[in-house]
Amino acid sequence: MNRFAILLDGDMTPTGRLKRQLQGCRVIAADGGIRHAAALNLVPEVWLGDFDSAPDQLPANLNDVPRIAYPEDKDATDGEIAVNEALARGAGELMMVGAFGGARADHALLQKTMAVSLAKRGVTVTLCDGGQEGYPILPGTYRFELSEGTLFSLVGLSELSGLSVTGVKWPLDRVKVPIGSSLTLSNVVVDGLTIELERGSALMIAQVAG
Repeated sequence: MNRFAILLDGDMTPTGRLKRQLQGCRVIAADGGIRHAAALNLVPEVWLGDFDSAPDQLPANLNDVPRIAYPEDKDATDGEIAVNEALARGAGELMMVGAFGGARADHALLQKTMAVSLAKRGVTVTLCDGGQEGYPILPGTYRFELSEGTLFSLVGLSELSGLSVTGVKWPLDRVKVPIGSSLTLSNVVVDGLTIELERGSALMIAQVAG
């Protein structure tokens, strides 16, 4: 089993869609991310971090989850440590739960760039919180099965060249998009969604129904 869910300490809504996506995943909790386990009916195989954001009490079925403690003074976030632990255990696909927001905007931004970095290493990554899903976009062709009317954005993390987007309300054909442009925000799925990119890196973020 090479599919892992990483429970992060960001916001999360336990929708039916998210629960279905997590079925069959091995689970690792990063510090305060353990609080999502009960709502998602998951029991992590390991809980790690410096435990500075750990809840005071856990449901009884989580008390025996093995723990790996790290010092507060360390060179990586608990989320990055959890990702590396999953990779060491054979992960080829990661669901990063709670990756979009919460008290730490810096952590949320890092997790988005981390997803792209992992994709460049050949790891399949989905960022999710129950209401949003994010997918790294690198040079290549991507097809997404999203419902008609789904709102999505493509956020460039570099200049984008040769970008085509089809099956949408506002299609694009081999355009160049400078970094910082809002051209690719707030599009709508009409009939499937296909993204083709020649150069650059981006994150596709879709607003999904539960």
